[in-house]
Amino acid sequence: MSSSSSRISLPAPPRVVVEVGGMFHLAWQVLVRIARPGGYGPEFVDQFRFAIRIAIVPLAITSFALSFGPAGIQAVNFLGLFGALDRLGGLYVIIVVRLFAPFVTAIVIAGVVGTAVCADLGARQVREETDALSVLGIDPVRALIVPRVLAIVLVCVLCDIIALLAGVVGAIMVVIQNGAPLGPFFSTFFSTATPLELGASFIKCALFGTMIAFVCCYKGMNAAGGSEGVGKAVNQSVVIAFLLIGAMDYVFTQFLLATNPILSEVR
Repeated sequence: MSSSSSRISLPAPPRVVVEVGGMFHLAWQVLVRIARPGGYGPEFVDQFRFAIRIAIVPLAITSFALSFGPAGIQAVNFLGLFGALDRLGGLYVIIVVRLFAPFVTAIVIAGVVGTAVCADLGARQVREETDALSVLGIDPVRALIVPRVLAIVLVCVLCDIIALLAGVVGAIMVVIQNGAPLGPFFSTFFSTATPLELGASFIKCALFGTMIAFVCCYKGMNAAGGSEGVGKAVNQSVVIAFLLIGAMDYVFTQFLLATNPILSEVR
């Protein structure tokens, strides 16, 4: 029996395994290059300014609308049954700080910044610009991916602050609209809020930004098939990012509450 006939052909791994492995491989490459800084400063500044410019307005509007609209209406209707509108501040700590601010930040960053980054990298890939960089001796990961990953993560954390402020403004408008005094609102808000809650919100946004950056950069760098392939890569990246945001939000929140029971106490 010949050696060729005795070989066993293994089935190709599922596409999802290839995709996940490629994203982790890209993450490892980025971490290695971040450990040796230098060479991507100007590109990082450009990407950071671009991300802030396109994300800040939709983020502020969405955070305010969700805080003032459905959240405010439901919270006021519930507390109004017991005549306890003074507890609205404590409720908004959960609504804004713990839930809405990081979640809305992640959704907006993925839908606005992540798709733009994926389309940009995908266009470069189908035009073979990344191959040209490699021929010139320029590392595409260091020149293109690292600054975008750092910019998305930093913007995601900073935008969480904007979402928090917009959410609090929405809460204030709810209080004013219902004719309640602002003093009890701020009293219960600041007595319920803790540095742990705020720090957890920032950490969650940093994790969201990291995940969004790697998903969108990987899909962009692996786009193929011309403009149609770039469009498919953008669509896939935003769908994957949204699914991972929901999963990570649930896991992180449950882990936070399980390891810090004080956050579940009524204060």
